[in-house]
Amino acid sequence: MNRPRAIRTGALAVAALASVGGGALYFRFITEDGSGLLDWLRVILFVITGFWLVWGGVTGLMGTLSREPARRRDADGAPKGMTAVLVPIYNEDPAETFSRVAAMNRSLIATRQAERFHFAILSDTTSPEIGAAEVTWFEHLLREPLADGRFFYRRRERNIGKKAGNIEDFIQRAGAAYDYALILDADSLMEGDTIVSMARRMDGDERLGLLQTVPVVINAQSLFGRMMAFSSAYLSPYFARGSARMQDEEGPYWGHNAIVRIGAFASSCGLPVLSGKPPSGGHILSHDYVEAALLARAGWKVELDPMLRGSYEEGPENLIEYAKRDRRWCQGNLQHRRLIGASGLKFWSRFTFVQGIMAYVASPLWLLLLVVSLLADALPDSRFIPPDDAIWILAAGVAIALLLPKFAIVMRGMFDGRNRAFGGTIRVLLSVVGEIVLSTIMAPIMLCFQSRAVFQILSGIDGGWPATARGVAHVEFGTAFAASWWIVVTGAVTLGLALVFAPQMVPWLLPVTGPAVAAPLVITLTSLGAAPERPLLFGTDFALAPTDVAKTQRMIHETWTVDGPNPPNPLPGLVAGEVHA
Repeated sequence: MNRPRAIRTGALAVAALASVGGGALYFRFITEDGSGLLDWLRVILFVITGFWLVWGGVTGLMGTLSREPARRRDADGAPKGMTAVLVPIYNEDPAETFSRVAAMNRSLIATRQAERFHFAILSDTTSPEIGAAEVTWFEHLLREPLADGRFFYRRRERNIGKKAGNIEDFIQRAGAAYDYALILDADSLMEGDTIVSMARRMDGDERLGLLQTVPVVINAQSLFGRMMAFSSAYLSPYFARGSARMQDEEGPYWGHNAIVRIGAFASSCGLPVLSGKPPSGGHILSHDYVEAALLARAGWKVELDPMLRGSYEEGPENLIEYAKRDRRWCQGNLQHRRLIGASGLKFWSRFTFVQGIMAYVASPLWLLLLVVSLLADALPDSRFIPPDDAIWILAAGVAIALLLPKFAIVMRGMFDGRNRAFGGTIRVLLSVVGEIVLSTIMAPIMLCFQSRAVFQILSGIDGGWPATARGVAHVEFGTAFAASWWIVVTGAVTLGLALVFAPQMVPWLLPVTGPAVAAPLVITLTSLGAAPERPLLFGTDFALAPTDVAKTQRMIHETWTVDGPNPPNPLPGLVAGEVHA
């Protein structure tokens, strides 16, 4: 058995044994007065959901305890291959997006390798007003240093296949001119050195089909956004390192901030259009997981490198925007249930599909476990069993699975000096505790949003591809209530039924029903705030010391918006940027 397979087998065994052992303790606790069908159902649900809970903890702990991999030494000189930097956009703020492109270009120029990289802005914008603004702001890009022949813009008349279709269209039309494609999102930002390093990595390994970075969330202002930014910057790299150890050459692709070998991508990643109508049929929304699986099936290496720094993105600033984006991901991931049995896929690719599906199905399963537990305790012949050693051991096990990896990361940061970049160990510890508290409060709300999304999708309701409202932070209480009133009702009704039929369950339900009843307030309060220069909570290394490319992007954006969009000259064809209305 090779090393990655041994690591996978060991991690799966630990998660399975821990969840089954927890299920045995849970069974002992709930059946002291006899067992019934509802009790067995509760235990089965507990084991299934508990497995994925433990799995996340095992992944994080594995990444934390693993030795820091040796940094790869890149070859010197210019990358051999030509790289197209693809920036798909969809009803975005063009001044923001194009200023990021300008900043990345200047960062590449500083590496003296800019001539090996071209930028293609691939617009699927449906708004005529935004489309006209894109043409206007693209004129600013054409005035940037070394812009001649290196910047292209195209707006599709029909956005077939969404982002994946947009990229596929580019590869079919212009892919032969390039060796690699660095695929970004509209909010992506990357250091020039990182981009060059990724291209050199592709040069140095002919089997490498895709190299994925771990993007860090930046420019967050609200409490919710800063919590997400801290988690992505401080905690996520270790969870990603654990995933990378198990995935090895069958790693993930998250759809952006990754470089692909165009020949491999073109020959391997033609996506099927699923039979039937959306949400289960049609074009695949979560195309990235599928493309990674197809590359691995064709024998290409798909690698995740958590050590690559200088890869950034922006995230939602409030729970409503997060839930809206999450709804699209949920629909895309549930489509994967139709692909698990596809011929020739590697085992880990199939497991990744299952893992992505369970990321959302786990929410209604937890909800079902809650309902079944209420029914079981409300039956006339049931009696409340005071907690004994079994339930406290079980509670401790759940806490360990959730909390141990995060505190282990803090401990590691104390010894390797990483905490200093985040404001010191005290600030880091307070931020980790704050992240645990806030995520615990928000968990019941997200459980409701995700459960509704799963029920809608299984009922045949298509969520579509809504445009992302980037930079929108504060949510008024009325707006929050309109979006979450049904969560308030669900929490209040659940708590009321428990008070009447199973009052002994109320203390155990309050951590779930309390945040649900207060959902509008939670959404509003977590959307508040502006990031201070040296925050006590949720400070990141990036926020404390912004990188050059970020400073450049802010400067460019401020300059552009102060000057205002000048009317553009008519743009010629593909050489200087192709424009389709």
